[in-house]
Amino acid sequence: MRGVFVDANEALAGIMERLTRPDDPKVRIHRDPDIKPEQYPEVLDGAQIAIVDHTALPTEVAKKCTGLKHVVFLGTGARSYMNPEELAELGISVHLIKGYGDTAVAESAIALMWASARVIAMMDREMRAGNWLREDGMQLTGKTLGLIGFGGIAAEVARIASGSGMKVIAWNRSPKSYPGVEFTELDTVLAKSDVVSLHLLLNDETRGMITREKILAMKRGVILINTARAAVIDEAAMIDALKSGHIRHAGLDVFNIEPLPGDHPLTKLPNVTLSAHSAFRTPEASENLIEAAWVHCRRIVKS
Repeated sequence: MRGVFVDANEALAGIMERLTRPDDPKVRIHRDPDIKPEQYPEVLDGAQIAIVDHTALPTEVAKKCTGLKHVVFLGTGARSYMNPEELAELGISVHLIKGYGDTAVAESAIALMWASARVIAMMDREMRAGNWLREDGMQLTGKTLGLIGFGGIAAEVARIASGSGMKVIAWNRSPKSYPGVEFTELDTVLAKSDVVSLHLLLNDETRGMITREKILAMKRGVILINTARAAVIDEAAMIDALKSGHIRHAGLDVFNIEPLPGDHPLTKLPNVTLSAHSAFRTPEASENLIEAAWVHCRRIVKS
């Protein structure tokens, strides 16, 4: 059994090579992060395992990948790139990697929260344009942070935020407990939080879950942070709330269209801080990610 890392950038390729053990299954590294979905059959060339970073795998393309039995997706958000149920019907199993970047993403969420509260990006833009903009920020010590969804990333956010003097409340679909965090109903989190941070996986239940009504149920002047998936929130409603000031500021790392077009409405709003879906990108997280990918490959070959 052999595999192909189909869309490796140089950084991940280097880690993949360095972590290879003598007894590992044969994995060819295809150093091209910009392959098109239609190139899968050629790139895989009959391999049973596809290691995928970010390239969409449509079901119709997967049908043409002779021999493909396993997709090791580098992350948790495979549904944004493929349909695991349809692939399963073809006999292809999709394997996810969880927890590899919890600290990295949590630190990014915290960074976006602080940057949003103190409008750092806005002041930076204005100063570069020659304007001496002095803007009142929001002091976060003593404020309430509401976490919607509570997995490993949210737990790290809670740890950091609690240490900075914030009160942390949270809602999760299944019962959870965590030191210093008050778990409560979703409506309570929305109504009481000065900052709302989204930490939901994208699935049929969570797609569009943060509706216009739920946005309007948030405090006026709330800060909204999203390092999860863009599709969990009604984008048009969020933009309207930013324009009206109901949302004071949004810190966003994820978008419905990626890369985000330069003329997208979000790029025109002054009260938005944007990052290019890079919350998980640290050397430490990449190391964890590739080591976990190797663990999947080793297990698959032995099963």
